[in-house]
Amino acid sequence: MTPAIAAVRADCAADPAGTLTFDFDLTVPASLPAPAPASVLLLRRRGAAGRRPGGTVRIPLGESGPGRLRAVLPASTGLSEGRWDAYVEEPGAEAVRTVEPGLRDLRDLVDRSPDTGAASVSARVPYPTADGRLAVRCWVRAPHAEAGAVVVGPDGMTVEGALYGVAVGEGAAVEARLPGDPARAHRFPLAPDGPSGGFAFTLPYGPPAEGPVREAQLWQLWLVPAAGAAGVRISRILDDVWSRHKSFVYPARAAAPGVLATPCYTADNDLCLRLEPGPADR
Repeated sequence: MTPAIAAVRADCAADPAGTLTFDFDLTVPASLPAPAPASVLLLRRRGAAGRRPGGTVRIPLGESGPGRLRAVLPASTGLSEGRWDAYVEEPGAEAVRTVEPGLRDLRDLVDRSPDTGAASVSARVPYPTADGRLAVRCWVRAPHAEAGAVVVGPDGMTVEGALYGVAVGEGAAVEARLPGDPARAHRFPLAPDGPSGGFAFTLPYGPPAEGPVREAQLWQLWLVPAAGAAGVRISRILDDVWSRHKSFVYPARAAAPGVLATPCYTADNDLCLRLEPGPADR
């Protein structure tokens, strides 16, 4: 990987359609020295461990006022799903410059409601990485099941949401699947929720907890829109939260003697049910 040199700082903003604007204020000391003319904003998709990055996108930097440069990533630009790290690439330079996050105006991403007739749904959220760099989390789902309200009941979790790219048909269900064990799957009825692509279901805690729970288990939730159809991963991506893993915390409930059940999201915003050993009296 090409080494990085002195960082620059960028503010970013998003519009409801998914266009991202990156503004570099060259008068701020943290942003000096300024990028050279003809520099570009480089987005590089982060590869899995041991694999090469999954692509790059170059966006020209142009003047947007005294002491400011701007790069615009249109919503129409194709980005595959994943995490894209931001750099500034200067002509002739042997190294790229990392980009530090400045102000992030993501208000227009809150509670997005695309047309439920859309064949696919995409979402892009700029965010600060753990080591202080700017990156973009991108999702591309076709079809997509967007989780909405999650209610934690005493015996089960109730979820409402919206379905994009496919309609709820006869035999629709939600499946709880334990990764790595195809035999451990439980299916429960799915109900349409209104005329505009909504859905709702209640997942009881008991059936997944019937097998031995000696350590934490993360059950994935899939929406099966009709009998025989492929499952659609249930996630929540249509707002400004790039990772719900630690920010959306739900209470635990007793699923069986000595087993606790907790709805949760993964770091990629996929909805799950976590089972883990717990006090027998809960």
